[in-house]
Amino acid sequence: MYFAMIKISNSVSLQENEIEWQFIRSSGAGGQHINKVSTAAQIIFDINASSLPDFYKQALLKKADHRITKSGKVIIKCQQSRSQDFNRQTALAQFIELIASVAIIQKRRIATKPTKGSQRRRVDTKKQKGATKALRRSKSDD
Repeated sequence: MYFAMIKISNSVSLQENEIEWQFIRSSGAGGQHINKVSTAAQIIFDINASSLPDFYKQALLKKADHRITKSGKVIIKCQQSRSQDFNRQTALAQFIELIASVAIIQKRRIATKPTKGSQRRRVDTKKQKGATKALRRSKSDD
């Protein structure tokens, strides 16, 4: 039996049998059509049982995303369209984007201090605004 490969990056890919598909009825407005047809596509993917490299698994389990459950499953539901095929493609694109996002390593931010000139300009602006407000005050002391 042949399963298609889902390409995540140049070096990482998954077999399609690792993803479980469910087609369910969409929620929301849509009249009688919505009550008859299962157009919403849902992906269920078990991170721990997958063939992903350990780096990907650990990063996905640490990621704070509402689509990842505490038990380590990715659940993506798509019901944007009335077409089941379009919803399936959209859900798969979201799934690939989620997994590929953990491979991008964020650059560490280097803390910097404001320059003397920018500090001086900030204080001068504050003094100017204070002086403007002082002119607006009523002179009841006279």
